[in-house]
Order: sequence, then C-alpha cells, then structure tokens
Amino acid sequence: MAEPSAATQSPSVSSSSSGAEPSAPGGGGSPGASPALEGKSCDSSCADSFVSSSSSQPVSLFSTSQVHDLIFWRDVKKTGVVFGTTLIVLLSLAAFSVISVISYLILALLTVTISFRVYKSVIQAVQKSEEGHPFKVYLDVDITLSSEAFHNYVNAAMVHVNKALKLIIRLFLVEDLVDSLKLAVFMWLMTYVGAVFNGITLLILAELLVFSVPVVYEKYKTQIDHYVGIARKQTQAIVDKIQAKLPGIAKKKAEKKAE
Repeated sequence: MAEPSAATQSPSVSSSSSGAEPSAPGGGGSPGASPALEGKSCDSSCADSFVSSSSSQPVSLFSTSQVHDLIFWRDVKKTGVVFGTTLIVLLSLAAFSVISVISYLILALLTVTISFRVYKSVIQAVQKSEEGHPFKVYLDVDITLSSEAFHNYVNAAMVHVNKALKLIIRLFLVEDLVDSLKLAVFMWLMTYVGAVFNGITLLILAELLVFSVPVVYEKYKTQIDHYVGIARKQTQAIVDKIQAKLPGIAKKKAEKKAE
C-alpha cells in the first residue's frame, strides 16, 4: 500500500518543481532564468556550508610560510615591526619586572585606542556625520573558539607532550648511554652559560640569531655548508672514538650492522 501513495506524491513534487520555472518574471519558462536563481541559492548555501565547516576546523595564527617570510625578511616593514616590537619587550623585561612591562604595554595600547576614539567622536560631532564606532569592524569579528577547535588544539599539543615525556624518560633512565651522556655534557655547559647570562638575555640573543642567521646563511650557503661539513666530520670522528671505548656500545653497533 505504500507504493501507490509514493506514486501519487511524486507527480505533485515534480509538477511543483517544474512549475517554478515558468513563474520566473519575463521569462515565461525560459531556460536562462533558472540558472541565475540556482546560482544565487547555491552561493548562499555554499557560503553557509563553508562557514559551518571552517568554524569546526582549527585556524592557526601563523602558518609556516608566514614565519619563513618573517625570518628571511621578505617583507622588510612587517619583519621590522615584529622584530622591533619583540626586541623592545625583551629589553624592557631585562630592565623592569614582568608586571611593570605588562602594565605599561596595556596603558600604551589603551592610550592609543582611547585617543583615537575621542578624536573620531570629535570629528564626527564637528562634521555632523554618522560614521559610527571607529572600531566597529574589529568589534564585529567573531573570535569565539568552538569546542571542536579547542579539542583539536589540545590533541595536537598532547602529541608533542607525550613525545617529550617519552624522551625525558628515555634520557633519564639511560635507555641509550650515549644520549644520556650528551644530555649531561650539555647541561654541564649550560651551567657556565647560566652563570654569565640570565633567561632574558638568552632570549634576546636567540631573537637576534633567529632574525640574522637565516639571512646570512641564505646569502653564504655554499661556504657555510663547506665548513659545517668539515666540523661535522671531526665531531663524528671524536664521537666514534669515545663510543669505541665505552663498554657495550661497540657490541651494540656490531649487532645493528649484522641486522
């Protein structure tokens, strides 16, 4: 009994859909009017689907290409602003406390925004214009973080946290003697570095290196690779000599080569 009812309903649906085509104004059922209507409806539906799908995806603040362009000074103005701002903040942290630096930064930002807001209000009152709030475009931006995006960020962070935990356990429980000795030597060297520099100074030096070394390497890549290769060979020779004298290392190497 369900088949006749379905058969009786299908002509009505097809007739309503076919009847929508001749109802277009000025067309009288012309085929040129329906694609335009379908295009408009598709645009709105596609836009809604894109917004709903993109809202569930995590949006990274900085892509790899953007960081690469900043480090290699592709856009001198943008890199100069980022480099100058971060350097001023680090130098301020070296001279003042963290609370003072954050307070001064917030006060400076509020001074700029409040001054601009008052200035635009006075201009609008004098010119009798109704432009509205000067930051309306930024106030209307949706910066809410969905639960799915938050979980995606947490899951991505947990992958790195788990890798770090495994590495820490492997090094401190001496799974590989050479790797644990490398960590011990590195930490011993860092004690001398910490006696000369503090954390903020190291961050300042790191920023100077990040914004200078890649550019220099890109310019003198051939010469640098040549000398780095020589240093790597000498270092590897010293490591091989040390590993040959350590108990169990030579045997482990022989077993790996046999496999």
